[in-house]
Amino acid sequence: MRTSFNIPDELVAEFDRVWRDEGIENRSRAVREAMREFVESHSRLEDTTGEVVALVGFDYRHHEVIRELHGTQHEYQDVILNTSHTHQGEWCLESLFCRGDAERVRELTYRLRDFDAVRRVKTMLIRDGDG
Repeated sequence: MRTSFNIPDELVAEFDRVWRDEGIENRSRAVREAMREFVESHSRLEDTTGEVVALVGFDYRHHEVIRELHGTQHEYQDVILNTSHTHQGEWCLESLFCRGDAERVRELTYRLRDFDAVRRVKTMLIRDGDG
């Protein structure tokens, strides 16, 4: 299937550099691989139930969203055990160490993704209901 996307030029340039450095034969194959990885990570988060221990990491432009992010973190303090924050120029990197119901951690992850100033959110499940 052919499709089109609106992607910032600098992201396309970086993506092209990476897939070429990795020796992938073309952009289409690289996009398919990236999409597969996204689907797999999303499915694992969706399929997990019960109590989990997780690390949620995200980066964002501090001045554009800090109040809203703090508000969201307060709403999920039942699962956020601690946080770590560092500044890198106009960007911040934050990590949330979480323990609690998988549904709440999933909700938190999706809420963080809703902010335009948040560039990316990664969730690593350290332990899930399956052990």
